[in-house]
Amino acid sequence: MAFALHPEAIQDIDDIHTFINQLSFSAANRVMDEIRSAIDSLARMPYSGHRRPDLTSRPLLFAVVRNYLIAYAPRQDPIWIVAVVDGRRNPRVIASILRSRE
Repeated sequence: MAFALHPEAIQDIDDIHTFINQLSFSAANRVMDEIRSAIDSLARMPYSGHRRPDLTSRPLLFAVVRNYLIAYAPRQDPIWIVAVVDGRRNPRVIASILRSRE
């Protein structure tokens, strides 16, 4: 199974890389590798994530990579990566981001 990224999820990943890269190039690349690996795993096993009813009532699942949440729609073919956000953000902000990407 494959995956597709919401255009804003692509921007999320770019923003994460840019932010971490300011501190450490190698750390930024490690985090990117971990996010890519997690997305590849989700594409192979789309229902391995968990629900977050506190963030959305949509049929999205979430996976965690370090401090980041990958929000995705497992029923899509290919799976649809909706967002990659810092999980330490205010839950209302995360919920708002997810609503804006319907």
